[in-house]
Amino acid sequence: MEYVRLGASGLKVSRVVYGNWLTHGPHTDRADAFACVRAARDLGISTFDTADAYANTEAESVLGEALQHERRESLEILTKVYNPIGPRGHNDSGLSRKHIMEGINGSLRRLRTDYVDVYQAHRFDTETPLEETMRAMADVVRQGKALYIGVSEWTADQLRRGADLARQLGIQLVSNQPQYSMLWRVIEQEVVPTCEQLGISQIVWSPLAQGVLTGKYLPDARPPGGSRGAGAAESGEPLLNRFMQPEVLRRVQRLRPVADALGLSLAQLALAWALKNRNVAAAIVGASRPEQLKESVAGWKANIPPDAMARIDEILADVVERRPEMTAAMAPKRRPT
Repeated sequence: MEYVRLGASGLKVSRVVYGNWLTHGPHTDRADAFACVRAARDLGISTFDTADAYANTEAESVLGEALQHERRESLEILTKVYNPIGPRGHNDSGLSRKHIMEGINGSLRRLRTDYVDVYQAHRFDTETPLEETMRAMADVVRQGKALYIGVSEWTADQLRRGADLARQLGIQLVSNQPQYSMLWRVIEQEVVPTCEQLGISQIVWSPLAQGVLTGKYLPDARPPGGSRGAGAAESGEPLLNRFMQPEVLRRVQRLRPVADALGLSLAQLALAWALKNRNVAAAIVGASRPEQLKESVAGWKANIPPDAMARIDEILADVVERRPEMTAAMAPKRRPT
């Protein structure tokens, strides 16, 4: 495993981050969850990403328990605030001072730690003045409850405004956490150049396009039982449904010869591809079984030569989403309740 600086800070994170968005909670056996965390550590992963809203706070609790016997100084723990938690009351979401202060205290309690390394604004809050949000974040840092701050899925303009306020307040905005994969490249035109100027790194989520880039979903065939794809239509997940289109699945299957020529699985190819972007410090992977994690992480540092990169672009072509305005389009227009 390699460890790289996050943004313009001195903090180093592992190139692969273990995330527990969908893998720690009421539908996952705790023993399996603990085994995945142990496997992550054995692979050299030191950075763990979660959020208070994942499984309505339970994901944080499981991660805190799984890491309780690890040396805290050897870990980087990232969590987030914004999405609704608890009974989903009128102040149980957003980036108000009230919710941020209550949120960090709850997260620290569940994670069994005195501080998190990066405290992230899970989305942009259109109902709270940005100045209020950044002042509250600065106070969290000054109180020693977080060392740095980050954001997730902010537009280029929001990032510029946030970074400017952070500098005025004497704190460091070091990271953005956007979706990014071979199929979803909306950050490339505006967000990435802006972040390079501001000294902000990307920690990308869903580099496997929610499992589609593993090749397990075949065009014109029923998704495997128990997979996310099997329930995509019923669950109403718009992004996963976008990826589950037959033409997209056909193009993904055409990537197999590219992966085979490099001695990689499709999952390994997808992860290595995401990490080739120079502004991507790390990519988040999740797993419900240790063997899944070991397989996908095995090829993270594979070299994808220019001709293979060009072939990937040629194959995927018009099924790739590149429009920068999709960052704003996918963002909540008001706080979720």
